[in-house]
Amino acid sequence: MKTRVLGKTGISVTEIGLGTWQVGGRWGQAFDDQLADRILDKAADEGITFLDTADVYGGGMSEQAVGRALKRHPGQFHFATKCGRGVSPHVSAGYTPDRMRGFVEDSLRRMKVESLELVQLHCPPTEVYYRPEIFELFDRLKAEGKIQNLGVSVEKVEEGLKALEYPGVATIQVIFNLFRMRPSELLFEQAKKKNVGIIVRVPLASGMLTGKITAQTAFDPEDHRNFNRHGEQFDKGETFSGVDFDKALSAVAALQGVFPAEPGLAAWALRWILMFDAVSAVIPGASREEQVAANVAASRLPPLTKAQMSAAQSVYETRIRHPVHDLW
Repeated sequence: MKTRVLGKTGISVTEIGLGTWQVGGRWGQAFDDQLADRILDKAADEGITFLDTADVYGGGMSEQAVGRALKRHPGQFHFATKCGRGVSPHVSAGYTPDRMRGFVEDSLRRMKVESLELVQLHCPPTEVYYRPEIFELFDRLKAEGKIQNLGVSVEKVEEGLKALEYPGVATIQVIFNLFRMRPSELLFEQAKKKNVGIIVRVPLASGMLTGKITAQTAFDPEDHRNFNRHGEQFDKGETFSGVDFDKALSAVAALQGVFPAEPGLAAWALRWILMFDAVSAVIPGASREEQVAANVAASRLPPLTKAQMSAAQSVYETRIRHPVHDLW
């Protein structure tokens, strides 16, 4: 698989990585350690070299699974985790240097590593980006050897642009897909100028861009696609990229007319993201082993044609842009 450099980290990673939010099973199901191990082993078999996790995924069990994978496959993976979502209530005042240090220490223990290769602030409130003392704490943690690099995971372009002002920020993780095109307008350009890597999450809009969700699809009561469509629990942009369910289905139908039927819309949606050279890695998730192989296949697809890129843009402009474009 092709590789790209992860911004200031200087680390070369496969352009398709693995996000581990649902590595222990589908959203809403109890975390399955054995399934997580099989999926991570499959990632190793497929040549993936970049794993992304977070301290809150599976109540810490995702980090533990990634830690086990690091031991089973020494030298195979680079890894990133996230911290901050454990702050409750999730407000700026809850972000303190001591609290953030504690989160890092907890991740080190769960993953059984001496240093975190990349730790990312996990979609903190916007106000946190205007608090230098938080970013200075991570500079100290880096000097202490507890972390190697700092990144941020953002909800809004505004937050990403503010994060770029901190020299210690090496990567920005952001939602970017056929339903969320705004980051490519300014954020990507500015990140490239500062050699900050872009990690793309939610590349398939919570599964909507697989083309397999229909109006009749039922989701588990504990699946965020069931309970967070209007932001009831966290930013609604994390669920279907904030696009209305019926409007999203209509846009998917239009996109299926843009790309060949094989190997499926999901692969083409990932390949579309890889057309942007500011992107360092895309981290689709997987709740089954076969999804890992399907994701990796996108890296082998030919570049999209100008006609396909134009047609995809047209679908966005006519069916998606209003009213979501300016929200994030």
